[in-house]
Amino acid sequence: MSATLPVGHTDTSDAGTRERVLQLVASTGPVTAAELASALDLAPAGIRRHLGVLESTDQIGVHEASAGTTHKGRGRPARRYVVTSHGQAALSHRYSELATQALRFLAETAGPQAVQGFAEQRVRDLEQRHAQAVAAAGDDVAERVRVLADGLTADGYAASARPVPGGMAMQLCQGHCPVQDVAHEFPALCEAEARAFSRLLGVHVQRLATLAGGGHVCTTSIPLTSSTPHAPAHPVLSVEGQSA
Repeated sequence: MSATLPVGHTDTSDAGTRERVLQLVASTGPVTAAELASALDLAPAGIRRHLGVLESTDQIGVHEASAGTTHKGRGRPARRYVVTSHGQAALSHRYSELATQALRFLAETAGPQAVQGFAEQRVRDLEQRHAQAVAAAGDDVAERVRVLADGLTADGYAASARPVPGGMAMQLCQGHCPVQDVAHEFPALCEAEARAFSRLLGVHVQRLATLAGGGHVCTTSIPLTSSTPHAPAHPVLSVEGQSA
């Protein structure tokens, strides 16, 4: 005779799998159910069940294709999923409200320049963590981007490096941001991070979208050509189109 689970009991195996699904949607979205099932080695019925739970709790949503996007092949296009703001909150384990209050206090008592100084100090720690690995990738900018993406993923940013058609640039995408809610009010955090990417990669970067600014992923465009083989100490940064 099988035991009956107590009321309110959560199947930890299912919960763990759903967290993996959510993390994968964050790092690779927009992504289809079939792609998720293949990546996680799950049966179609299983992945649909997890996606249904995540969608019903508003942690993921169906990505709306941009105008002018064409569908090739027969039948309706497959639904592609992205993480919602509720999903981002579920992935975050930081005390964003307390951090926001602390930065407000810092801005009020020491001025906006103090917030900027904090943002720069925060990304210096990021640079120190990843500088050696990125430098070991050599002068190939694409490889440097891939190494940085791997490092950011280890930091919890669900990052990926995606080639742009034409081969002249790559996009560094971050599906999760631990300070998303704070950066919404204090965009200096996003701006300092982009400058850090520029220094690490040795090229001018362009921030196209941010989670804090309402995008479903933070996207940084990185050209694959550089006039300098290694990151300069203080490169000039172009961050046109910054939305955070």
